[in-house]
Amino acid sequence: MRPSIISYHGTEPENALIPGHTTESGGVKVIAALFRGLVSYDPVDAHPRNAVAESIETADSAVFTIRLKPGWTFHDGTPVTASSFVDAWNFTAHGPNKMQAASFLSHIEGFDEVNAPDSTVGELSGLKVIDDRTFAVTLSAPFSEFPVTLGCSAFFPLPEAFFKDREAFEAHPIGNGAFRFVSREREKNILLERYDAYAGDDMPSIGGVDFRIYADLGDAYHDVIADKLDYLDVTPFWALEGDRYLRDLPGRTHDRTYLGIQTISFPLYDPRYADPRVRRAISMAIDRVKLIDKIFQGHQVPADGLVPPAISGRAEDQGGELCTYSPARARELFEAAGFEGDIELTSNVDSPNQPWMEEVCASVTETFGVPCRFVPIPTLGEFRRKLNAREMTAVFRSGWVADYPSIENFLSPMYRTGASDNVGGYSNPEVDALLSAADSAPTREQGWALYQQAERAILQDMPTIPIWYQSTLSAWSTRLRDVQPNPFRELDLYSVTVAETQ
Repeated sequence: MRPSIISYHGTEPENALIPGHTTESGGVKVIAALFRGLVSYDPVDAHPRNAVAESIETADSAVFTIRLKPGWTFHDGTPVTASSFVDAWNFTAHGPNKMQAASFLSHIEGFDEVNAPDSTVGELSGLKVIDDRTFAVTLSAPFSEFPVTLGCSAFFPLPEAFFKDREAFEAHPIGNGAFRFVSREREKNILLERYDAYAGDDMPSIGGVDFRIYADLGDAYHDVIADKLDYLDVTPFWALEGDRYLRDLPGRTHDRTYLGIQTISFPLYDPRYADPRVRRAISMAIDRVKLIDKIFQGHQVPADGLVPPAISGRAEDQGGELCTYSPARARELFEAAGFEGDIELTSNVDSPNQPWMEEVCASVTETFGVPCRFVPIPTLGEFRRKLNAREMTAVFRSGWVADYPSIENFLSPMYRTGASDNVGGYSNPEVDALLSAADSAPTREQGWALYQQAERAILQDMPTIPIWYQSTLSAWSTRLRDVQPNPFRELDLYSVTVAETQ
C-alpha cells in the first residue's frame, strides 16, 4: 500500500511554477518539493550541504568548478546534466524573459549584458559546460559565499522539455525533486506525489503532499484543530492571546525562530537623524523584552545584532549594550545630541504592525520624556513607494527574511552603499571595504570574520535598530509524527511521518 499523502496549508502561487520566476512563499514552498538544487539546507540549523552537486571547488572565490552526482533524473526520466543548470540559469538571467528571481544570478560574469531588458545576448559569459556532469562558473568579482546561495530556487535546473514547450511545462511542471506534479486546480489545491526514482539520500516516507489553498488563515487554523488539514506553517496572531493555541492544539504546535529579523530604520537623508548618538539612544530606549511579552506573549526573540540564529557566519551579541534596554545611557546620549522636536514612527497597517510599533513609541517616550507617535500608512504599496522615493521623514518599519542562510545576505543588500534594499540611504566607506574584503576572502570562514567586523561597524552607526528575531508557531494534525519545521518556516517533508491507522 502506498504511503499516505499529507495535506499542507498553501496560498495561490503568483506565477507558473518555474524556479526562476518564483519568489513568494506560496510558490516557493511547492517549488522546493518539486526540485532539488546543487545545495540543500539542513532542516535544523540551515547548514548548507551538497545535494545534486558532488563537489563545488574554487581556489579564489571567483571561478568555481561544479561536478554533479550521477543518477539524478527529472520526473520525465531524462537525466539531470550540467546543461540542465547552465541552460536554466541563462534563461532566468535573460532580461526579455522577465524572470523575477534573475537578480540572484547577478554575481555571474556577463549578467548585466544578458539581463538588459532588450538584450539579444542569451548566454552568460561566466558559464561553461565542461562535460555532462561538470560546468564552470566565473563570477564578475570574488564572492566567498557563492556556494551557499546555490540552494535558492533561482539556481534549480530545468529539463529540456521546458525549452521545447514552455506552455506544456507550465501546465505540468517537471522537476528533479522528491515529489512530482500530479494536478493543480487554481485557488483550490496543488497535488504532488512521491517520485520513487528520486536520487537524493533523504527519500521521504510520506506518499505525497496536497497543498491546499486557503484565502483565510483562520479557516486553515480551524481545519488543523478538526484534523481536516495536516500542517499549518503559521498560526493566526489571535491564537497566541491567552495561550489559546495550547487549549486548541495540545501537543501539536512548535514555536521556533526562523531566518528573519524585525527592525526599524532611519531616513538618514533627514538631518534630524544624522547624528549616530540619536540612533543609538533610541535603540537603547526600547525595552525589547517588555514589548515581546506584551504584544507577542513571549513568542519572539530579542535581537542582539543584525543576523538571526542559524545563519552561517553569525556571531552572538554583536550589538552589546546598543541592543540592550539601557534607559540611563540612552537619555545621556539623546540629551548630548540635542535632538529637537517629536519622534515619529511609521509603517503600513494592512498587516499587524501598529501594536508593536506603538509599544516602541511608548518605550521611547517613557525613556526620553519626548512625545513619540505612530503615523499609519494604509497599504504596503504606498509605504514602499514613499521609501523608494525617499519621501519618508519618520523612523520606519524595516526587516528582512533570508534568501539563503548566510551572514552576507543580512548585510550587503541593506548596508552597502547604493545597494538595492538600502532605502534609508546609509553609506560608510569602511563598511563597504569590509564587505568587499569578505566577499573576496579565499574561504567562507575567513569571510565570516570580515562580515562580522562589518556588522559591528554598522551597529555602531545604527542606521537600523534590531528589535527581534522572527519566530513562528506552526501546528499539525493528530496523525503527523516526527514534525520538524525548518529555518525557512516550512515543514521538513523529508523527515515527517504519518501515524498508522488505528
